Amino acid sequence: MPKSLRTPRQQHLQQLLIKLRQSKSLTQSEVARKLGRPQSFVAKYEGGERRLDVIEFIEVARALGADPRDVLDDLLGK
Repeated sequence: MPKSLRTPRQQHLQQLLIKLRQSKSLTQSEVARKLGRPQSFVAKYEGGERRLDVIEFIEVARALGADPRDVLDDLLGK
């Protein structure tokens, strides 16, 4: 399995996280502050420059006020 930043599933995840953040009217800086990370961390995963590991994904989903399982269900098309 390729670890590309450009796979369709990776791009879908990026879009899900962006839409979720926007639906909560949060800026990248606000999400970064909740995560205790710099704004560039959010910009990089949203822009496809970096991947999130599973622990980071859970933290991001929760910072966005979402259940990580629901985000995964959406990603998997359930």
